[in-house]
Amino acid sequence: MPGAEMNNTIDRRALLRGAGIGAGGLALAGWMPAWAQSVSSGLTTPLATVSGEDITLRIARQTMMIDGRPSRAIGINGTVPAPLIRLREGQNVRLKVINDLDEDSSIHWHGLLVPTQFDGVPGVSFPGIKPRSTFLYEFPIRQNGTYWYHSHSGMQEQLGHYGPIVIDPAGPDPVKFDREHVIVLSDHSQSSPEAIFRNMKTMPGFYNYQRQTLAGLLSGRDQKLKDRVMWGGMRMDPADVSDATGAAYTYLVNGHGPSDNWTALFKPGERVRLRVINASSMTTFNVRIPGLRLTIVQADGQNVMPVEVDEFQIGVAETYDVIVTPTEDKPFTLVGESVDRSGMARATLAPRPGMSAVVPPLRPRPIATMKDMGMDMSSMGGMDHSNMAGMDHSKMGGMDMSSDAMPGMTMPPSRGVDPTSEQNRSAALGGVERMPPSMAGMDHSKMTGMSGSGDMPGMDMGAMKMRDFSYAPEVKKGPGVQTISPTPMDRTGEPGQGLGDVGHRVLVYKDLMALDRNPDVRAPSRSLDIHLTGNMERFMWSFDGVKMSDTMEAFAFTEGERVRINLINDTMMGHPIHIHGHFFELVTGHGDHAPRKHTVIVQPGGKVTWDFTADAVGDWAFHCHLLYHMMAGMMRTVSVRPKGATA
Repeated sequence: MPGAEMNNTIDRRALLRGAGIGAGGLALAGWMPAWAQSVSSGLTTPLATVSGEDITLRIARQTMMIDGRPSRAIGINGTVPAPLIRLREGQNVRLKVINDLDEDSSIHWHGLLVPTQFDGVPGVSFPGIKPRSTFLYEFPIRQNGTYWYHSHSGMQEQLGHYGPIVIDPAGPDPVKFDREHVIVLSDHSQSSPEAIFRNMKTMPGFYNYQRQTLAGLLSGRDQKLKDRVMWGGMRMDPADVSDATGAAYTYLVNGHGPSDNWTALFKPGERVRLRVINASSMTTFNVRIPGLRLTIVQADGQNVMPVEVDEFQIGVAETYDVIVTPTEDKPFTLVGESVDRSGMARATLAPRPGMSAVVPPLRPRPIATMKDMGMDMSSMGGMDHSNMAGMDHSKMGGMDMSSDAMPGMTMPPSRGVDPTSEQNRSAALGGVERMPPSMAGMDHSKMTGMSGSGDMPGMDMGAMKMRDFSYAPEVKKGPGVQTISPTPMDRTGEPGQGLGDVGHRVLVYKDLMALDRNPDVRAPSRSLDIHLTGNMERFMWSFDGVKMSDTMEAFAFTEGERVRINLINDTMMGHPIHIHGHFFELVTGHGDHAPRKHTVIVQPGGKVTWDFTADAVGDWAFHCHLLYHMMAGMMRTVSVRPKGATA
């Protein structure tokens, strides 16, 4: 419970400072297994719940306790997460929101189909809720499932302004279960969101303590030397998987840290429904319960045909409902491992309070590949080289992107500072010394490529540009676009980054099939390509090279039209893309049973295609749900205009 004092405390930052740098330069790996020895009694306190047709929510600053340590927060009705709002399909609800902050606030009902004026996005659909004032949201409940709500004002979401929503179906629930638990995953920092944002803008890789090391090279865990040289020449860090990592965050389950040991109870043999919500600001989680199979029954509040897996990746703002059936009278650990493996959220499923199970150690962090750059090497042989401006095609016949073809290159990676060096050792341990200032401001948008050597047969790397806009003519040229993916591929049949070789079944988007036939099965009348663009060195993010703050132009649609959207990720990071006011159908080969979602992860260098019906008139937000990416510019407006309206 927020505010509860825990006897067994862990000062996370002190541990970081005191831990030794391992062979991989990861201080966190040493202390994570200590959770398995926790003597915490375990918290079984359920989430505070509100329901009915009239609900009051009060937004205010507060203090929350995480692993026995106080932290500043913004909560609702005194709790973080905010109270669980329990509703029923078909009812009307009036939500009186009181803003007790000294700044504007808002609430967006994530995934709920509501009138545009109640969607809760300041500057897009309403003016926001002024300090010390009240706003009344009122709308019918047109759906059922697992959803959540959060602030869309500034960076309040990072401070705890989020909460779960469960809507029970009007009729029988097709999902059969004996007990349920809501699992809200999130990330929380002792640093202010403004400081985190400033650090990422000021210094590339500020929170990346997992760069490649000499030990990683010698052990074969990291890239080969020649691969490192090649990536260095392109000014790319293959260990740069997340912007904000365990160096900044403690990962939470229902507002509790790993040492708190939040516990969900069960009786052996029960079908237990876990409603998992990723309410974090910047963290993609890989979720598993060692020893239990997971049956996925719902995605983003929409029922899907059951699919059994061992693990699933959940992007920021996604929800998954999972059935587990523990038959043994023993505890199990619920693991929410961050995508870069710099930390994890941890909880326990147990038949009795006070129990804990072994907590697995963090797995090795993933390393990006050429595919994450949007270079599908399996298809490079047949690509249209006429689109590769400046490339010497006469030298491409023997093109070999493997490490063995790249000797002689000496350009160092700007983001690949070795944390085993004396200069950067204190940075990896939480100290104040960081990357040399001379490296922080480098403009890599001006780096046109790698200088080849005579030892590189078959390819003129000096002519290969990192930014070739001929691949994406709709993208606006500028310093905010560092790379363009030459051959992005559909990665919806792949597990997320780092999950390809874990040795068990991982959910992929192509596994998902809607339980019921889609409500609109018309073919799209047109298609639209939208590029996810960025400059990781400058922490600039956008759609089609255009930031939200630089344009008044919306993605325009006509009421009722059916449109195919192709999301093309030109960056080396995954982006959870969310559209307000609508659901879409992922194009994954399932025809009229395509999975319906409101948020989808577009993997690095990949693409995702979805169809949607523009059936909600008004202006709606469309954005990456990584909070700091959205704040940096990866957000636009979707405008659905009434039939017959003039532009």
